[in-house]
Amino acid sequence: MLRAAVLGSPISHSRSPDLHRAAYAALGLPWQYDAIECTKEQFPEFLAGLDEQWRGLSLTMPLKEVVLDVVEDVEEIAQTVRSANTVWRNDESSSWRATNTDIAGMRNALAEVGVTRVERVRILGAGATSRSAAAAAVDLGATMVTIHARREEAARDVAILVETLGGKAEIADLSPDYRGQDLLISTLPADIARPWATVAESPRVPAGALLDASYHPWPTPLATAWAECFPGLPVASGRDMLLWQAVDQVRLMTGAVTDENRDAVVSAMRAALSTG
Repeated sequence: MLRAAVLGSPISHSRSPDLHRAAYAALGLPWQYDAIECTKEQFPEFLAGLDEQWRGLSLTMPLKEVVLDVVEDVEEIAQTVRSANTVWRNDESSSWRATNTDIAGMRNALAEVGVTRVERVRILGAGATSRSAAAAAVDLGATMVTIHARREEAARDVAILVETLGGKAEIADLSPDYRGQDLLISTLPADIARPWATVAESPRVPAGALLDASYHPWPTPLATAWAECFPGLPVASGRDMLLWQAVDQVRLMTGAVTDENRDAVVSAMRAALSTG
């Protein structure tokens, strides 16, 4: 039996097992997929100890950066944003590869709510997910990205990434500010982003859409406030981002997703995500 898993710490909240197992069922694959607690200190030894049964790993915090120092074959986009959430190999004799499917996951989640082009974007947070968000924003045409973060040095790194990718960036603190954006992307845990939800509950009407990458629990306070106070403005779910990044992971790890069966696989994964 071939195997894959999601690794991180903490990991008990992860919905990745539901998504990947649903995909395997739709594809008729007798694969096993687990959730495994793993710290960044444990990761190198864990990866080195995997036998020929293993085909892939989904990575969450705090492993998205350390993997870049462990896996030799890292795709350019993951190197650029310094964040990889996917490790895979196609057979027992091939070496491990790493890539980033979070960026495509964000783009697809936004496309589902009608957001395919933006100019001004605000990003909350300055960690690994925020760098993926910055890349997604530039892909969507953003000409100005404002990074709201507590850690100025980390925010500066995200700003440099935006400029490397061809956009312009500025840094701000975490004080809520809705002026002039087409899109707000929150990469913060729901409790830390809560002040932005409080402001959203005021009569002030912000411009643009919301993508809240936090998905447990869903909806977040920010997503709830946005939907209730600004009806008609698009809200992209962190769950849908999770779905689409996992679709690409299944494609890479199994090699079994085709143009003919992709819709059925996505439908099965979406149904699994909607329960629980």
